[in-house]
Amino acid sequence: MIFLLLSVLSSTVIFVTFKLFDRFKVNTLHAIVVNYIVASLCGIIAFEGVVDPIDIVNKDWFVYTAVLGLLFIIIFNLMAITTQRSGLSVVSVATKMSLVIPILFGLLYYKESLGIYKFIGIILALVAVYLASIKTRSGLRINRSNLIYPFLVFLGSGIIDTSLKYLEDTHVAKNEVSIFSSMIFATAAVTGLFILIWQMIKGSFRFEVKNVIGGIALGIPNYFSVYFLVKALRSDILESSGIFTVNNVAVVMTSTLVGILLFHEKLLVKNWIGIALAVISIFLVTLNSW
Repeated sequence: MIFLLLSVLSSTVIFVTFKLFDRFKVNTLHAIVVNYIVASLCGIIAFEGVVDPIDIVNKDWFVYTAVLGLLFIIIFNLMAITTQRSGLSVVSVATKMSLVIPILFGLLYYKESLGIYKFIGIILALVAVYLASIKTRSGLRINRSNLIYPFLVFLGSGIIDTSLKYLEDTHVAKNEVSIFSSMIFATAAVTGLFILIWQMIKGSFRFEVKNVIGGIALGIPNYFSVYFLVKALRSDILESSGIFTVNNVAVVMTSTLVGILLFHEKLLVKNWIGIALAVISIFLVTLNSW
């Protein structure tokens, strides 16, 4: 359970960092690229073996980490486009609702159990995510022409989580979790650096120290959010469908509460209902493991 709690805590720190980006006018793209570099270095430092580039490239999981790293950057840009066109709430809902994909994968591919309490817990979790994420009285408003962007964010986020579960289960050795995580971030960093180089060529790049500081502040919890999630998936506390449900709902719940405490955010009644349902859903999903 400790790994799951640490994953939730790390993801909550990421939320706080992004909120501070907005306050201090940090260039999110530039900070994200630095973040991937820092996260990759964290994995290399944490790896207990000898870091041999040739050996890493020859690992059967290396190609998958390259694809996942590229997907990280693509999803980030899609999230930025979705935020600009439809608002932050739409991105939040699309990202967290993506837990449906790894849940279905666990139930269908791994034949995981689905008792009545777990089923109700998953349904309540989805409702909780929606209610806790919507910060406007009118709910979500998306133009039909923009529907493709939150859908791609939903699909891509779900594929990332599902891939992490599949790879850690079939390809990654117990002592390779840190270097496996590191290579995902390294690929994302390389892709991001190409984007920055393109900005330099066009003359639109502007270096600012605060973007580097922001990237460092984001990179450390970002690495540990993935590292601890993989470790949680390898534990026996819950099946993967339960892990993803509890993780996503707990992140939404704690991020919302942190928003109240640190940033004095005002919540609507439906946000409080979402938090209450989040607590109930976590209880129901974990009930069978007690």
